[in-house]
Amino acid sequence: MALNIPGVVAVVVFYILILGTGVWAARKSRQAERKSHGDRTEVVLLGDRNISLLVGVFTMTATWVGGGFILGIAEAVYTPKMGLIWALMPIQYSVSFIIGGLFFAKPMRDKKYITMMDPFQIKYGRVLTFKFAYLCLWVCLTGATMSVILDLPYVYSAWISSAVAIVYTLLGGLYSVAYTDVIQLSLAFFSLWLCVPFLLLSPTSANIAHTAFNHTFQEPWIGTLEQDKVWKWIDDFLMLGLGSVSFQSFHQRTLSASSSRTAQLTCYAAALVIAILGIPSILVGAVAASTDWNLTLYGSPPPHLRGEHSLVLPLTLQYLTPSYISIIGIGAVAAAVMSSTDSGLLSATSVFSSNIYKNVLRKQVKSTRLVVVGLVGTSITFYTNSTLVLWILGADISYTLMFPHLVSVLFFKVTNGYGAMAGYVIGLTVRILLGENAVGLPVVLHLPGCTLENGIYVQKSPIRTVSMLCTLITILFFSALALFMFNHGLLPERWDIFKVKHNITVSPADAVPQNIKDEAGRLSKFLVTLKLETK
Repeated sequence: MALNIPGVVAVVVFYILILGTGVWAARKSRQAERKSHGDRTEVVLLGDRNISLLVGVFTMTATWVGGGFILGIAEAVYTPKMGLIWALMPIQYSVSFIIGGLFFAKPMRDKKYITMMDPFQIKYGRVLTFKFAYLCLWVCLTGATMSVILDLPYVYSAWISSAVAIVYTLLGGLYSVAYTDVIQLSLAFFSLWLCVPFLLLSPTSANIAHTAFNHTFQEPWIGTLEQDKVWKWIDDFLMLGLGSVSFQSFHQRTLSASSSRTAQLTCYAAALVIAILGIPSILVGAVAASTDWNLTLYGSPPPHLRGEHSLVLPLTLQYLTPSYISIIGIGAVAAAVMSSTDSGLLSATSVFSSNIYKNVLRKQVKSTRLVVVGLVGTSITFYTNSTLVLWILGADISYTLMFPHLVSVLFFKVTNGYGAMAGYVIGLTVRILLGENAVGLPVVLHLPGCTLENGIYVQKSPIRTVSMLCTLITILFFSALALFMFNHGLLPERWDIFKVKHNITVSPADAVPQNIKDEAGRLSKFLVTLKLETK
């Protein structure tokens, strides 16, 4: 493929529009900073906690509707061994937003945290939080996908995408990210839907209603769920449905809302919008699976036989629509890529700046230097070209390690640093031993159903969910054990580095009998004194 000059022009136009919006939002951010009486960090990273419901829905949805979302859904629907039944990201993210709105948005917003790592820092202290903050950074990392669209080398594509995002994120923080997300999501939505009629009416494609259940040019694009893959399907669904709640990008949107109620409504509205935004990519994948590629300029064999199934969306736009329509579609993907890139940058910046640099590495740093340090640290991640590896590791780590720690620190008072350390070590160890073929990690711990296929052991059990439950149970068990041993004198107090013995709180139910005992003691002393005086 040669360099797509019209595509480059389209992307440049879109980027200029987005950059202009970011600069305008930066001016709004500076005005808010002058009027605000709070910390500048909140203005930059959380938009002064004044993001409206409408803008919040746009930026929450745009964060997840990125290049991986749009391209990944189309790829899954088109790939013969997968199909629509494996392309449920819109539903999984909708479930994630609803769960986040019901259980996480209000407690986090009410306590006015700056990042999702703040409750960890309050509960465990600075040193232990340092480890979890780096885990959170892994979750925030995203690769750029512009190389798929323009056929540019990855290094150039990644730095072009990140450079634009760095500029307007540095200028205006969350204000710039939020308002550019409005433009990006609108462009992606209208551009993709504009391409859909041309694809459905393409003379080289069969009726997608027919090919959904019948073998025409390849297997039906609805897909099938074999019995031995049911647990894997459930595991993948839970990984995205629950694991996405542990993304800093999600909490940054709820923490920036103008109120706790607005934060919850933002989650519920975004759950509906993101489900709708997945439909165009599904239709693109369905059309691609229903196309006789030999009748197009692409020729035979079809993309999945050439190993180009990951490029199916840009290929479908290029060969099944007029050139001016395909350019608009390229712009839509470019806008989606930017919406995720800037969110990932700002999220990693927030964690690095607020929880690592300011509170651990340099406790006295001024807030005005936080964003610069965070962006420089985050931009280093773009030296890797393994977008797939980062995506898998990010989602996996979020679900198996971050999610159980977040749940325990927010909803279980018994949680302490000892349980957190044990959960971290044991959870990570179990996850590594269970293996991950997608990243070349061999299987060491064989769960029921594990089989040998082509010389490689393949797990059939829900290994991510097993790892997550192991982490959660370990945290609670060792937290309770440490609390019991220190409070009953089984371990010397000088060994209590996390000071759990001093964190004992009397519950309201125990407070009443304790008060009665105190009053009885005082009354007894009074009667004894009165008796002595009478004598």
